[in-house]
Amino acid sequence: MAEDPAAAAVGGGGGGGRGGGGGTRIVDLTDDALRAVLARMERGDERDAFGLVCKRWLRIQSTERRRLRARAGPAMLRRLAARFSGLAELDLSQSASRSFYPGVVDADLDVIAAGFPNLRVLNLQNCKGISDMGLIALAGGLLSLQSLDVSNCRKLTNKGLTSISSGCRNLRSLHVAGCKSVTDNLLHSLSKNCLHLEELGLAGCGNITDSGLSVLADGCRHIRFLDLSKCSKIGDIGVSKIAEASSSSLTSLKILDCFNAGDTSIFSLAKSCPNLETLVIGGCRDITDESIETLSVACSQSLKSLRMDWCLNITDSSLRCLLSHCRHLVALDIGCCDKVTDSAFQVLGMVAFELALKVLKASNCLRITVSGVGIVLDYCKVLEYLDLRSCPHVTRAICEQAGLQFPESCRVNFDGSLSENHGIVDVFF
Repeated sequence: MAEDPAAAAVGGGGGGGRGGGGGTRIVDLTDDALRAVLARMERGDERDAFGLVCKRWLRIQSTERRRLRARAGPAMLRRLAARFSGLAELDLSQSASRSFYPGVVDADLDVIAAGFPNLRVLNLQNCKGISDMGLIALAGGLLSLQSLDVSNCRKLTNKGLTSISSGCRNLRSLHVAGCKSVTDNLLHSLSKNCLHLEELGLAGCGNITDSGLSVLADGCRHIRFLDLSKCSKIGDIGVSKIAEASSSSLTSLKILDCFNAGDTSIFSLAKSCPNLETLVIGGCRDITDESIETLSVACSQSLKSLRMDWCLNITDSSLRCLLSHCRHLVALDIGCCDKVTDSAFQVLGMVAFELALKVLKASNCLRITVSGVGIVLDYCKVLEYLDLRSCPHVTRAICEQAGLQFPESCRVNFDGSLSENHGIVDVFF
């Protein structure tokens, strides 16, 4: 049986170093043996220290590196390309709050296209200096690209993005949120060329229509994640077509503020998508109890996160059905659903399972009182975040007077801006 190079490297018979009695000296280890040793180092600081031993070890460490986050211009990118020849993931994204202009520009993308031929994942989020010309260069050089994030790169249009979909046919993930010039033409190109697409982020792309979604569904039938938030021209026709085409693949759908989507969309999801885990329908004001109750039963074994704030037709009936059927529900947002009362939570004492709810957002629920909150605390033992902002009957003072005991691990938000979020909320919604 072939000997494990890493085991041979560290086993060596008791006489390590240069003067050992017959054991393998560390300077005699082959490159393959050193790569095997490096592969066994799980901690980042250990892998970094590996490269400090000598130039040879640094070279091996560099060629084995697969991920890199950097902020660099063309000259530095060329040096990085020469050093990290096997790089598969490159993150040049900027923070939305700290982005600097122009930051990454088309000249940088020219270098990336020529210097990182094995790149599979590229993150350019918030890189506002790039244009279609840069994407055209990427499409010609990164034929193995599988994931691209150009969210909020607002100079981009269909011209550059369709060149990506035409040139990078192994694309599985594409995020173009905030690219407001995008139209249905991109969806047509994706449907034709990127048949393995699994993730598509289109939030804020207001020119996308039901017609484009229908074409997308014809070619891309394995979509797992789709974000259509604030795509105001999307309605029941497009959502239903995606639900039918991707069916069991679809696990996450976000249609925040798509006010043309109503019960028909939810019924389609309930009928076709038994593995749905995350659903964001906040602001879809035509959705009613009837469709939510149907979804609760159909996706009872899969649904984990549901955001339905500002769904003004939702009542206790929907909430009771969700809490009594969806045993894996972890995050729920019913903000501004002002028809919900304490009565909805009473079902928690009747279910045969312990709810796994970690996040409950109930801001601006005018009819909820300390009685309802007390029931939630009694039966939701792993709660980590509770949003009670602008609930007139559940203030900090009223809760203290009622003697409510909040778990130490649970952050309770009584005041502050309604746009404020806790970190854990973003994880689920």
